[in-house]
Amino acid sequence: MSLFNKLEKITFKSSKRLGRGYGSGKGGHTVGRGQKGQKSRRGSKIPLWFEGGSLPLTKRLPMWRGKGRFKTLRLVAELTFNDLNAIDLEEISLDTLKLNKIIDPRFKRAKIIKKGKLNRKLTVKGIKVSKAAKKEIETLGGKVE
Repeated sequence: MSLFNKLEKITFKSSKRLGRGYGSGKGGHTVGRGQKGQKSRRGSKIPLWFEGGSLPLTKRLPMWRGKGRFKTLRLVAELTFNDLNAIDLEEISLDTLKLNKIIDPRFKRAKIIKKGKLNRKLTVKGIKVSKAAKKEIETLGGKVE
């Protein structure tokens, strides 16, 4: 076994450069770009949405262009027990959730669902609560108003 078998290969083949004459290895004349047309010309960059000069899709369907304007925030914020454990308050209402940045201020309503485990007793005011979550809160000595 000789040392030459274990040496790494250090030679590499350089890529062929388009449009650099016959000496480049790709050939001259059309250089793999075809005969005629926009893409055969020098510096041709056609955007993805270009449709050959016809009216683009974004202008043909104007609601597609601005449909994000009508997206609104989900009407009801869902809160889990893990979210409630993060707050150090005894009484929880929609305003306290907004002040402590648990939910976005744009929400108009919220609902507590049973996901995770509640660690302490709470008083919930003005927020909807699922049946399982209400049962869990009341077993720990809390109230739902």
